[in-house]
Amino acid sequence: MPRNTEETMSPQLDESRITDAIIPDAPTGTQVSARTAPSAPQSTAIETDDETTGDVLEQIAELPAFDEVAPQDARALSKELFERMATLEEGTHEYAYVRNTLVELNLALVKFAAARFRSRSEPMEDIVQVGTIGLIKAIDRFEPDRGVEFPTFAMPTIVGEIKRFFRDTSWSVRVPRRLQELRLDLAKAGDELAQKLDRSPTVGELAERLGLSEDEVVEGMAASNAYTASSLDAQPEEDDSEGALADRIGYEDHGLEGIEYVESLKPLIADLSPRDRKILSLRFVANMTQSEIGEELGISQMHVSRLLSRTLGRLRKGLLTDA
Repeated sequence: MPRNTEETMSPQLDESRITDAIIPDAPTGTQVSARTAPSAPQSTAIETDDETTGDVLEQIAELPAFDEVAPQDARALSKELFERMATLEEGTHEYAYVRNTLVELNLALVKFAAARFRSRSEPMEDIVQVGTIGLIKAIDRFEPDRGVEFPTFAMPTIVGEIKRFFRDTSWSVRVPRRLQELRLDLAKAGDELAQKLDRSPTVGELAERLGLSEDEVVEGMAASNAYTASSLDAQPEEDDSEGALADRIGYEDHGLEGIEYVESLKPLIADLSPRDRKILSLRFVANMTQSEIGEELGISQMHVSRLLSRTLGRLRKGLLTDA
């Protein structure tokens, strides 16, 4: 380890914090043992069967548990590791080892960012995993020559990855990103106007506040309903006398199925003779039998049957022709 890095190490990295260990994810055949002396800086001895790997790891000091490294030490060590990684070929064992060490060394950034979303319904373990993906992306994109500290560069990427996770998974029904952002704007504007007006704002007032049309505000309010969904089997609250939501849903009206046929039959029925229309009305509206229709019209039941069959055949043919 270069001397300037050792001089930046905090008292947390003293001999009482160092134990013999094998650095995680080290290349096969490489073992790094830490030995310290009370009055001397920690030293690193490398036993390896690969000369190239040993040369690469000579400047990586043995660390205690990564979550015990102080922030100032993590920044100093990360700077050294980024410089080392820039000289390595991507895809090699040495490159992967340095990259994995950087990930472990900066996991504190992920936990710090994830803490901002602790109130969300998702498990914290999932949020940390998503944030770690953002950390890996930041490590791959970071350029030390630009003179920016890695935590400053990485934090927006980590937070952005976590926000993208919530945007893509937390909605019960997927809606466009434009409507997701509009929902947040409506909620903020609604709270501000409610405090100012001492009442719930109208659609027009929200539209004026956000510089949108009323149709856009209505669309955003409708999209807000897709954020959460209730189960049909959800039990009501204790003070609710009604049953589950499924029990309160209206029944299916089978009469609606015939509306299309009725509308299609109207012009065909209009073309029938008055007697044929009366027979249809008496049979299917008044529910009269053929004998009763014959008595009503002064004709035989057989004649009614023939007329009714002829009329129904004509209507059926007309429906099939239109289809």
